[in-house]
Parts: sequence; structure tokens; C-alpha cells
Amino acid sequence: MMNIKNLLLNRHHLIFLMLLVLLANLTLYYTTFGVDVIQNSPNLVVIGSIVDLAIISPILFITWLKKWNIKNIIIAIATGLILVRLIIPFEYLRPYVALTWAGFLIEGIIVIAELYLIFTLFQYVPQIRTLMKNSSLPTLFKYPEAIEKHLNTTFVMKVLSTEFLMLYYAFASWRKQQSIKENEFTIYKNSSLIATYVLVIHSILIETIVLHWWLYSKFPIISVILLILNVYTIFFLLGNLQAIRHNPIHLTEKKLYLSFGLVKRMMIGWGNVEEVIIEPSVLNRKLTKDTIDFIAREFEQAFPHVILKLKQPTSVDFVFGIEKKYKYVAIRVDDRPSLRKLYNYILRINISIMKKRSNSTIELLR
Repeated sequence: MMNIKNLLLNRHHLIFLMLLVLLANLTLYYTTFGVDVIQNSPNLVVIGSIVDLAIISPILFITWLKKWNIKNIIIAIATGLILVRLIIPFEYLRPYVALTWAGFLIEGIIVIAELYLIFTLFQYVPQIRTLMKNSSLPTLFKYPEAIEKHLNTTFVMKVLSTEFLMLYYAFASWRKQQSIKENEFTIYKNSSLIATYVLVIHSILIETIVLHWWLYSKFPIISVILLILNVYTIFFLLGNLQAIRHNPIHLTEKKLYLSFGLVKRMMIGWGNVEEVIIEPSVLNRKLTKDTIDFIAREFEQAFPHVILKLKQPTSVDFVFGIEKKYKYVAIRVDDRPSLRKLYNYILRINISIMKKRSNSTIELLR
């Protein structure tokens, strides 16, 4: 009982539970064992599947997102009803098909609303481009800032902004020259990040080519869905890699701008920095749950070069409009000269954040 409680308390396990529910229903309708189970009481089994897909799965997903509101609940349930239509064969679903059409109707209304938002966004493209040209901030920050001046930043608009940025970096940023200014620092060059992305994209391509043809002959709908997801994943990885390359850490006299491509970004006012931690004994520990890291992951474990302790927890914008607040920020830059330069820049802006310089700090900055 305690293990189940711990599983539910860890929100990241909720996605695993949701996938388990989906897998169980797929097994039920597309395996010999599942078909044998259905024959005994098909109506009860179908009703159970509808509850799983249209209620249980959406609840797990919304709980994971921590976005409990009427709009998200309606969208999640409507998506679940569409999954009901896609997963359950029509021969079993026929008595309940009206429920699935309700899902398509709701999603259709949502799509129309999103298209209206896109149309509204295009109306302000000239003004947005002008604001972005006049800003010295990285694109990942000046683009949302320009949109906020003209449109309400709803959850849907945040998702659309992420999609536009992903398409821009995946397709239109390859000819753009990368230039690092004096107040900017890269975090990926001395890591295996690029090699890791290449390996992941390569494996997805092989899986897509090999698995798709085999799966299409048995489960065509699932095959098409997985194909779309794989193609989107490749585009997202390419866009995220380019976003990391073209958006280094950016410092101004008032704020610190941190991003790890499209995945996460945050702004920190210097007045909110309480302490700069550089002691190796602290940096080499496991990061706490209230610490957000901006570290390019290695094949081996990588530790931060500096941790900023904040006076007040600050929001981090994750992909698809997800937000969460953190008290500590862990940063790893490409080399020691950059670390020394970053540290001295922070001290020059706000010397009061350092109470003292320990011997380890002085040695690290040499």
C-alpha cells in the first residue's frame, strides 16, 4: 500500500501509469488473449475501456501537468474520447459511438479557436518583428516578450509559440551565423550534447523505418500515430539543438537570462540572487529537488560550475507552457575562463551577494 502511495506522490510516475493504461487497452483489443477476455462480457469491457481512456488517463495527465482547470479537463476528456474511437474496434464500440463524436466535436471547436489565435498572431507579425529587431535579448526571450505586448499569453498561445520556435530553429536557422558576445556564455561545446542528439535522431530514424512497416500491417492506426510522433520528435530535437546553439547564457545589468533550448528557460533579476555557491564540496553533491539545472548532459555525470541561491523561488518556463518555481539554479559553462568571467561579471553587478571568498573559491578563480 505504501509503494502505491509513493508512486502516486511522485508526479513523474503518473505518465508511466497513463502509458500502462493505454498499453493494457491496446493489449485487450489487439491480442488473442484480450479478444478471449472480451468475448465473455463485451459491453462491460468496452465500458471499462471508455472509463480508462476518457476519464482515468486524462486525470493522470492533468495531475502530472498540475493544470487543474475546467478548460484543460474538457480538452483532456475530449482527447480521451477520440482515443476511444481510435483504439476500440468499431464492432465493439457501435452502441457508444455517439460519445466519440462528442470528443471530435469538442476538439474541432478547439482547433477552430486555435486557428483564430494563429490568424490573430499573423496580424501582428510586422510589429512583433520590429520589437524583436530592436531587442538585444536572445530569441527565446525576445519572441515571447514581443508576443506579450500584443496578445494574451494563454496556455494555447504558449504552446503555439513553442511550435513556431521549433519550426524556425529546425528549418530556418541553419544559415544563421553563431556569434557570442562579451556578456554571453555557451554551455554545450565541451560536452557530448551534439553527439547524443545525433545518436538519438539516428535511432529514431531506424526505428521509424523498420518498425513502421511491420506495425502497419497489423495495427495501421497505431502505426500512423507513432510515425507522426517520431517525425515530430526528430523535428523537435533538431529545433532544440539549434536553439541551444543560438541562445547562450545572456547577462545584462539587471537580469540573467538562462535557457536550455526549447526545453526550459528562466529570467533572474540580480536583486533576487542571495548567494553564489562555488565550493566544490557543494557542487559535487546530488542536486536537490528545488534546484533547476542548465547543464549539457554528458555520457558521464556532469556537475555544475556554479549554483545561484535565490531569495525568492523563480518560475522556469518549460516546453509547452509548463511552469514551475525553483529556489536554486545550477549552471555549467564550457570552460574555466568562462566561469571566471561569469563570476566576475556577477560580482561587478552585485557585489553584496558574496559574503566572503573562501580559499576554495580563490583557487577556483585562478
